[in-house]
Amino acid sequence: MTVSLPELTGDYVLDPAHSRIGFVARHAMVTKVRGAFHSFEGAAHLDGADPARSTARVTVQTESIDTGVEQRDQHLRTNDFLDAPTFPTITFVTTAVQPNGGSDFRVTGDLTIKDITRPVTIDFEYTGNAVDPYGNLRVGLEGAVTISRKDFGVTWNAALEGGGVLVGDKVVLEFDISAIRQKQ
Repeated sequence: MTVSLPELTGDYVLDPAHSRIGFVARHAMVTKVRGAFHSFEGAAHLDGADPARSTARVTVQTESIDTGVEQRDQHLRTNDFLDAPTFPTITFVTTAVQPNGGSDFRVTGDLTIKDITRPVTIDFEYTGNAVDPYGNLRVGLEGAVTISRKDFGVTWNAALEGGGVLVGDKVVLEFDISAIRQKQ
């Protein structure tokens, strides 16, 4: 059973077991490296009748970065990249939510990486809702945004012999979200 958008109003928490916060970055100018953060939490207030009144906050543990290659992951945790010991979290806090036609929304907020905060706008698609076998109402959202890692103080790089650099500046952040409405 699904419910209409106005009926979705309520407070939600992200379900990390059924959500993904990932990224894609260019490597050696020829291929892409994909990864994800496995430890994160988030909460949102959805206002189905007036989406502009919706809010969200997400906190990601930088140490949980995973590209499938442990040596690379260890390097990404150092001060060359995310400096996880000094900056253990990445945060996103909404500042505006706008309907963007149909089931799409533009979510603007403050993204903080390495204590540098910049506004970003993420285009999200509302993918639906369902009541799970435990009686929980779930909503789904998918979104992505491209950021410049240099804007957040992530500047390490290495020149390639034939020209270009080892790590591209642009990083695509990907969000596949399953959120559970909290009981009143």
